Amino acid sequence: MPAVNKPLHQKGDYLVDYEEKVFEDVKAEPGEKALVTFHTVAFEGSIGFVNMLQATRLQRKGFETSVLLYGPGVTLGLQRGFPTLGDEAFPGHLNFNKQLTKFMEEGGKVYACRFALQALYGHGEASLIEGIRPISPLDVLDIQLLHRKDNALVIHTWTV
Repeated sequence: MPAVNKPLHQKGDYLVDYEEKVFEDVKAEPGEKALVTFHTVAFEGSIGFVNMLQATRLQRKGFETSVLLYGPGVTLGLQRGFPTLGDEAFPGHLNFNKQLTKFMEEGGKVYACRFALQALYGHGEASLIEGIRPISPLDVLDIQLLHRKDNALVIHTWTV
């Protein structure tokens, strides 16, 4: 087997050119909206958290941004903690809670489907992170249609 004669990477090294930005930094025009939908289970993959970061970035770019949690996505909006609510059992355990809270503190709106909350996952509205607005299952389609009428950017996320 040939010997590898390359130095090991060191802490602080760059592996890619992270400073190069290929596209212009797009900002929202006044009144532009965005909707990010989540139909994904908490802790079952990275897409839920990645799209929370995307929603926060859209909000910071000036878009009036809403998040829709429906189906298994409502599990992203549940209060967590162990042994008590708010206690972080391991690093990252509360990342969903913290990111959604930060998003709402910065003006973002979060909606959670009541049907999924109760019928699918056995939780009541009191289980949601403070600030999340529970909605009728009939509103799940209408929020998407309203954003379509407003020519909003809509990012749909589905995982099962």
